[in-house]
Amino acid sequence: MGLTARIRTRDGWAVSHAVVTVTDMTGTQVLRAEADAEGAVRDTTELTPGAYTVIVTAVGYAPVASSAIVTASGRAEVGTVTLARQGGTELPPPGPWTIDPVHSSVAAVAQHLGISSVHGRFTEFGGTIEIAPDDVTKSRVEAVIRAASVDTGNGMRDTHLKSGDFLDVERYPEITYRSTALTQAGPDRWTVHGELAMHGVVRPVDLNLAYLGTGADPWGGTRAAFRATAELHREDFAMNYNQVLQAGIAAIGTTLRIELDVQAVQGDSLPTG
Repeated sequence: MGLTARIRTRDGWAVSHAVVTVTDMTGTQVLRAEADAEGAVRDTTELTPGAYTVIVTAVGYAPVASSAIVTASGRAEVGTVTLARQGGTELPPPGPWTIDPVHSSVAAVAQHLGISSVHGRFTEFGGTIEIAPDDVTKSRVEAVIRAASVDTGNGMRDTHLKSGDFLDVERYPEITYRSTALTQAGPDRWTVHGELAMHGVVRPVDLNLAYLGTGADPWGGTRAAFRATAELHREDFAMNYNQVLQAGIAAIGTTLRIELDVQAVQGDSLPTG
């Protein structure tokens, strides 16, 4: 006897803070139960056979109402109830997520000689993401990049980029990013507003973020995938060096396109396996 239900998001993850309310045909509440950490509801309250309304609510999600018939067994099996984010937006389950640098990349693209692009990346970085449970716009991200880990595939160029002309990694070994706000830009797109500290200068930088979904990984964890882009201007960070060739063409462009492919693992630490 009693009520059983499973509360899930559209991509199949548990909504652990959901509340199930059951009312009879007069509108009187006869049962109220909360989902457990697995999104499951199991309540042993005996229900009189008849028709009921089941309402499932969770902060940040659109409520769902459905009818249920309780048989002579006194049992109401609601089954799986799918909740959609308010406004139709999806994000990973709330709580801490840890960026996995092994399965993520931080890349930058700069113009070279005005005709081709130089592709570089940073190989050492880490960070955390905190998905807010009640208001996703209050979610936060922090990341730290080791400036000396820059790699463009050319040793001489990398040495120059690490020098005082550019990143000056001896004086400024870390590049940091801290979000300050999050605004919705589409069903699965967000603008992350934040501050980038690089070369001793702090500037506001927006990330155009796409959420690609979540899934299980081979190590028993849950992963979320994101892709983000941003544009930086070297002069904003006091890196004004340029080499002008005889033809008047700047050797290295002043605009950098940043491309991030991020996998984050649910929890406040990475798996040790």
